[in-house]
Amino acid sequence: MAGIVVIFDFDKTIIDIDSDNWVIDGLGVTAMFDQLLTTMPWNSAMDVIMKELHSQGKTIEDIAEVLKRVPIHPRIVPAIKAAHSLGCELRIVSDANLFYIETILQHHGITEYFTDINTNPGFVDDEGKLRILPYVDFVNSPHDCNNVCPPNMCKGLIIERIQSSLEKNEKIIYLGDGAGDFCPMLKLNEGNIAMPRKDFPVWSLLSENLDLVKAEIHEWTDGEELEQVLLGLIAIILQEENKPIDLAPSYSSDCKFQTIAMHSHEVMPQALSVPH
Repeated sequence: MAGIVVIFDFDKTIIDIDSDNWVIDGLGVTAMFDQLLTTMPWNSAMDVIMKELHSQGKTIEDIAEVLKRVPIHPRIVPAIKAAHSLGCELRIVSDANLFYIETILQHHGITEYFTDINTNPGFVDDEGKLRILPYVDFVNSPHDCNNVCPPNMCKGLIIERIQSSLEKNEKIIYLGDGAGDFCPMLKLNEGNIAMPRKDFPVWSLLSENLDLVKAEIHEWTDGEELEQVLLGLIAIILQEENKPIDLAPSYSSDCKFQTIAMHSHEVMPQALSVPH
């Protein structure tokens, strides 16, 4: 009997925005952050801006309050709960940071549904300021990936590690939006499923490189369609394994999702045109 591991990106997948930009804009340091980006990588700039906010008297509670206002589509939380109730193992692989993710998950009461979070370290130090560090030391120990991954994190390596830890017949469904989700979607073995967000960077990259993709590709546009597509795919997998399904409404019989490609060499009739 196959198990299902659903892996979510976080920014613009579980939540509707980029959490770093949301906090920076919400606490009024956008101009300073933009200036920092001219001299240092994103993760380094985030750590410096957190130190600056601390020096201005901003507290961890101030940051948490901004995070609690992050927009999230009303169907995302029900989709997560439904996938978990159907026996799926849920994980997060994100280039956000642990403090942001845990704060938002806790605010929406869904922390317990995730078994693993792979992301940049985010923690409160002894002085009470938030530190944000890179997932890997990209100066001394770069991940050496030739894809469009950021220097601090190759999600493809994380997916390879997850795949190697699973049983042979377990399936992965991976959801994401950004260019950093391209590499992990390419790493998915045949029989697994990539769910790129339509008209976002990873969708364009996949559309232009279908010959490199081994997984099935099913697109989604917003939280409502994410729920329909994800639960529909789970229902199909469970039906194939003759497992009982309890979904209301019945996503297995009314699954409104489009397929970009069932295999890298076979573009389906409803495939979207490749962006120019």
